[in-house]
Amino acid sequence: NNNVSRKITWSTWAVCAENIALALIISLTFYTTLPVKTQKKLTIPQGATSKSIISQLNKGGYDVGFIDAMILSQMGKITQGEVRFRKPYVSNRIDILYHLTKAKVPLHKITLIPGETTEIFLNIVAEKIEINATKLLDAYHTRAKYPGAGIAADSYLVPKKMNEEKLIKFLLRSSEKHYKKLSTKYYGDYNRTQWHKTLIIASIIQKEAANRQEMPLVASVIYNRLKKNMRLQMDGTLNYGKYSHIKVTPERIRNDLSSYNTYKHKGLPPTAIGAVSTHAIDAVINPAKTNYLYFMRNKDGVHDFTDTFKKHRKNIRKVK
Repeated sequence: NNNVSRKITWSTWAVCAENIALALIISLTFYTTLPVKTQKKLTIPQGATSKSIISQLNKGGYDVGFIDAMILSQMGKITQGEVRFRKPYVSNRIDILYHLTKAKVPLHKITLIPGETTEIFLNIVAEKIEINATKLLDAYHTRAKYPGAGIAADSYLVPKKMNEEKLIKFLLRSSEKHYKKLSTKYYGDYNRTQWHKTLIIASIIQKEAANRQEMPLVASVIYNRLKKNMRLQMDGTLNYGKYSHIKVTPERIRNDLSSYNTYKHKGLPPTAIGAVSTHAIDAVINPAKTNYLYFMRNKDGVHDFTDTFKKHRKNIRKVK
């Protein structure tokens, strides 16, 4: 009798347990389909857990609790970033919790155009992604192997509010890979001293040439003048740093005592004067074979190239 009684008792408990489990499943299913009013965007901080996120939502007015935290902990890893909910911003709980596991770090697209100086570019970047411009420039000057052209002309996707040090490391690392690939293509290896000189000449070509077709011609003028130990006397070299968009005047030529003033100093500037395109680099490696020593922008916006000063003066008079 005792055995029979125990069997009935265990049987009863089993039935009760099944009923309770079924009731819990039904209740949980119903609970997860209940709508929750959401905001358009939610930011998930670094190191967040399912418990801390639900607590954050609850304090923000979301109707969520410990059950949601339990469900969320089983749905996937929570990552730092932003979550954007679909309109009309009222979803069931499962949909909301699923979105919390799909947070994405918002990215900004920043573009360094050929010819632009690093100083101007980094100031624009600092303002766009809301970081400190001075710290950004300091980090660049500390780490850049090629002052003036340490960052390759290109478009980059960077996380919003990435700190100054990490951003510079990312930009320089990407540029270094790009430069190494190009140098290996043209020279067969990657010698930084050689590549620095290439970037300096390419940056002058980038500033001076009116179009891609003129780049090999400008390169030939640079090489011909250097070979003859002539001053380059090119306005573009004075558009360095903060002077990127400042018109070069006779007064500026007289008063600028820096080594970038190729009207006063022979040879190349000490560093590149701006970002360069692959076309400018190609012109450095493959200059046109000419006797040109001068060029003058004409009324059509392109240049007339000549091999004597007499012809050059004639072109100047023509423009005037």
